Amino acid sequence: ELEQSLRTAPDSALLADILHKTILHPLCVKYPPSAKYRRCFLTELIKKLESTAAEPLDELYEALADVLKEEDSTHCYKNYLLPTGACVSLWESTALVSGGTTGLVTWEAALHLAQWALHSPSLFRDRTILELGSGIGFTGIAICKACQPRTFIFSDCHPRVLTQLGENIHLNGFIPEPAGACSIQTESQGQELEGEKCQNPKVIVAELDWGSVTEKQLQGLRADVVIAADVVYDPEIILALIGMLQKLSTFRADRKAPEVFIASTIRNPDTYQLFQAELDKAGFRWQMIPAHSSCDFLYDVQPDVTILQLFI
Repeated sequence: ELEQSLRTAPDSALLADILHKTILHPLCVKYPPSAKYRRCFLTELIKKLESTAAEPLDELYEALADVLKEEDSTHCYKNYLLPTGACVSLWESTALVSGGTTGLVTWEAALHLAQWALHSPSLFRDRTILELGSGIGFTGIAICKACQPRTFIFSDCHPRVLTQLGENIHLNGFIPEPAGACSIQTESQGQELEGEKCQNPKVIVAELDWGSVTEKQLQGLRADVVIAADVVYDPEIILALIGMLQKLSTFRADRKAPEVFIASTIRNPDTYQLFQAELDKAGFRWQMIPAHSSCDFLYDVQPDVTILQLFI
């Protein structure tokens, strides 16, 4: 349709309109596509302009000159369409490792965990959810948009990850609160609000270092369900994760223990077996949850992803 309109355009007014509705639009200036995309887009527009013998559009050539000076961005925007029709938009790094962390991209287990959660909405509805190692937020944002939790607590420890996580939460229409800003209502505390639906869950972002987390922090982050994705990939991290789970078990006082679900991409079988062995050593029972053989959010080779339910 664009090509046909350009070929029949009597002058450059249509091209100017297209330009202002696309890469010169205020949203595209604030959240620009990659320099490579902008170069290709402008070059094609110029070709179409020349093929119609329309009057030259100076603004178009000036925009191309500007974008030729740009370097390709180290970040990009990705949109993930949920089965409900909602969309999760994320500002992601284009590199797997950036700023000394792997937490600035969405990993496969997060996608699989989100798909499993969207098929099990009753587990999250009207409940308080704590996510360990949220990264840039895909799983949690998807659950907030589709599963109606009462409260969702995102957590991570890397400063750059927390900054990007906060930006993505805002990008998807949620306003996060700092941890400890107000009391968190758990499932048992919220039973008096019978029939209330959490269309707009409370969203909290917490800086949480598994190795140094305090009892006071955990008491302020009480949850009915604990989830994590792609946090089992290094022996040292595994030990810190086990320690965190032990603290969650110890500090729960007389409350019911949270339900825990951890999704992992099995890249190194030895590392994953170590995780299971450490769970056994800590006295945590676990069972494997059947996961979908394929993921709606992945279009290439499906990784070997498993989801464990832990009883802490």
